[in-house]
Amino acid sequence: MIPQEIIRQKRNGGTLSEEDIQSFIAALVAGQLSEGQIGAFAMAVWFKGMSRDEVVALTLAMARSGDTLSWADIDRPIADKHSTGGVGDNVSLMLAPIAAACGLAVPMISGRGLGHTGGTLDKLEAIPGYTITPDATVFRKVVKDVGCAIIGQTGSLAPADGKLYAVRDVTATVDSIPLITASILSKKLAAGLQTLVLDVKVGTGAFMAEPDDAEMLARALVDVANSAGVRTSALITDMNQPLADAAGNAVEIRNCLDFLAGKKKNTRLEAAVLAFAAEMLAKSGVVSSLQDGEAKAVDALSTGKAAESFARMVSRLGGPSDLLEAPDKYLVEAPLTKPVPAPRSGWLSGCDVREIGMTVVDLGGGRRHPADRIDHRVGISDILPLGTRVEKGDPIALVHASSADSADAAVAALAKHYRIDEHQPATPAVIYERIVALSAS
Repeated sequence: MIPQEIIRQKRNGGTLSEEDIQSFIAALVAGQLSEGQIGAFAMAVWFKGMSRDEVVALTLAMARSGDTLSWADIDRPIADKHSTGGVGDNVSLMLAPIAAACGLAVPMISGRGLGHTGGTLDKLEAIPGYTITPDATVFRKVVKDVGCAIIGQTGSLAPADGKLYAVRDVTATVDSIPLITASILSKKLAAGLQTLVLDVKVGTGAFMAEPDDAEMLARALVDVANSAGVRTSALITDMNQPLADAAGNAVEIRNCLDFLAGKKKNTRLEAAVLAFAAEMLAKSGVVSSLQDGEAKAVDALSTGKAAESFARMVSRLGGPSDLLEAPDKYLVEAPLTKPVPAPRSGWLSGCDVREIGMTVVDLGGGRRHPADRIDHRVGISDILPLGTRVEKGDPIALVHASSADSADAAVAALAKHYRIDEHQPATPAVIYERIVALSAS
């Protein structure tokens, strides 16, 4: 069927066949479609939606639009985790080495920051020498020898996604659940995964601000991924405050090193990391229950095996071999720091997480335009969790800035984006809900 007929059929609410979808994606990758045709297709899907079978077909067609990875020579379960993005969300940095230390192989293909959300690749680039785009041979060898490697997506992996997303971004069709689902999962399927765990954020700092919308997306992702042959579950997690007590790039790497050294116990971040580790291990069959998975992850941390896996990954991908022992030697600090004083006494009861993320961007720690260069030194650390009692003048957080003017602006912005009340608030749990395939227990 010619492209305009496929567009017309979907525009009129029809169901596209697997062959129709495959031919449209093939034409997209071959450069045979105009931007108008791509945009019209995306808009038709936005308005009319897609059935599960259509989304599965679209996901598979996009996954197979370029190279696909095979891990047949690795005698470990192949697993990964994906987050829909947040502020202070550095879970992947600790989760991959924990999973590797527990017997999984984690070929984690991550992305850069988008809007107010931080990007794993931007954080890793704060480590001198770390190569986020190694050649395929190095990537495969690191995964095989270490158990994990966190790198960036190459242009040959699911190229249809990049071409379609570029048009979605300028045609107001980004927020289509079928297109979001195919975009996320096509890259994961192309990576040759056997199991996948998804972190779907909800709250003021999340793409999905409302729990019902987050659940709808999580269920779509889990349903389609399992239908496409990847054992998948999802956790809906809270993003009504930064997850870690740091937001930025180098400051989040320091946060990661502290976590691996056992300095972040009994935090929201620890709860999230252990929950995802347990999910990955149970889903992959390494353990028989989530409780056993969490215990195994705790052991990997307490014995130092997870820290060792992280150190080996960093070294094998070009970073310093002694980063864990001498972080100050490699992680460059911002020229100045300035505390954010509480404007009055009371309980930290709420915050606008999106605006906190944008404050990091304004400091230079993120991008407003794709070509912007990131200052890895800047960010926010020592962020107090909601539910903390403060007195007027107590530091809520610490700003790391490149200049006095940017520091002052960030301090003023952060003070404005926090709410302080007289009464202690009830704060939500980190994990809202676990989503599994309908056929799974």
